Amino acid sequence: MHSPPKFTTLGCRLNAYETEAMKDLAAQAGMEGAVVVNTCAVTAEAVRKARQEIRKLRRGNPEAQIIVTGCAAQTEPETFAAMTEVDRVIGNTEKMQANTWSRLAAQSGPDFIGETERVAVDDIMSVTETAGHLIDGFGTRSRAYVQVQNGCDHRCTFCIIPYGRGNSRSVPAGVVVDQIKRLVDKGFNEVVLTGVDLTSWGGDLPAAPKLGDLVMRILKLVPDLPRLRISSIDSIEVDENLMQAIATEPRLMPHLHLSLQHGDDMILKRMKRRHLRDDAIRFAKEAIRLRPDMTFGADIIAGFPTETEAMFENSLRLVEDCELTWLHVFPYSPRQGTPAARMPAVDGRAIKERAARLRAAGDARVARHLADQIGKSHQILMENPHMGRTEQFTEVHFDVPQPEGQIVTATITGTRAGQLTA
Repeated sequence: MHSPPKFTTLGCRLNAYETEAMKDLAAQAGMEGAVVVNTCAVTAEAVRKARQEIRKLRRGNPEAQIIVTGCAAQTEPETFAAMTEVDRVIGNTEKMQANTWSRLAAQSGPDFIGETERVAVDDIMSVTETAGHLIDGFGTRSRAYVQVQNGCDHRCTFCIIPYGRGNSRSVPAGVVVDQIKRLVDKGFNEVVLTGVDLTSWGGDLPAAPKLGDLVMRILKLVPDLPRLRISSIDSIEVDENLMQAIATEPRLMPHLHLSLQHGDDMILKRMKRRHLRDDAIRFAKEAIRLRPDMTFGADIIAGFPTETEAMFENSLRLVEDCELTWLHVFPYSPRQGTPAARMPAVDGRAIKERAARLRAAGDARVARHLADQIGKSHQILMENPHMGRTEQFTEVHFDVPQPEGQIVTATITGTRAGQLTA
């Protein structure tokens, strides 16, 4: 009996969305029996983990054809093509094209490689548009991700992602709205807008609308959508309409993940970021003023080249100054081909120690946030019968099973192992 392809997703929410689109494309092509790995390239560690996962999948699927795609495949196709476990490497553009999967399906028998190239990775910088793939399912009926943007026009000195994703391209608002309507009709209660540089949405569209325009349009045209969430944003690019939505739209969830990266102005300049420390603090304070229940996640890099202890302390203080709760701490790792990789490196032990201090500060903020929720009532979207998430994306554990995919109202009774209880 033939089986559908197995998919493994590494990395960001955009990858999760694209995996769902690939599942549909593979099914439409009649593909069978393959293992597809959608990789991440955000750090050298992410690439290492991708290779480790591929080896593990080969051991568990000795006869399957293994296809590698995603950002690591786009930026380092030769690395994965050289792995004996890998049969095909396809790029980020190719993975979203129906004809790619038709060709792969036609070649998925014993002569899988045939006369075709093992590597199909095009120049991502030549791509000028992003298709809004309409997808119906995410396994559960709780939360769905909708890609509204791809690529990035900025060139931060530490970042390899533009070379994996290409320049910024936006999905037109009408396509986004149609996709969300379709998901709501399928029973989804929350939609997350995703992209590589989400706040650049619209810059390549007629009249150059802003992300806030898209958010307001979605909330107006899809009145049956209970919850809208936006993923990682660059706070310096936030527009007036998005701030208005934060202030006035209860269906826009009070949780923002900020791409901050550091808290020291000199390091931010060496990173080629577009904001300074005070810009980040100003945005956070204004967002909380407009929406007092707002919570923030943030990406912060520890040990960026030339970082001194005093510079690091500025990052550490940013956790309190911006009232950050959910920290994604990245110990700096050089990415070949980026300007930062040529800058004077920080000692590896110092990087590890600083990352640990940042994580400890984040853990303390999480503990404070959890304690503050006790006794409060929340609308909780159930991801499974015993776990759901509040409006601020905080996990809540239920001893008594709840209906999966539904929004339930509950009073928080306590905390346990980094979760709320209700």
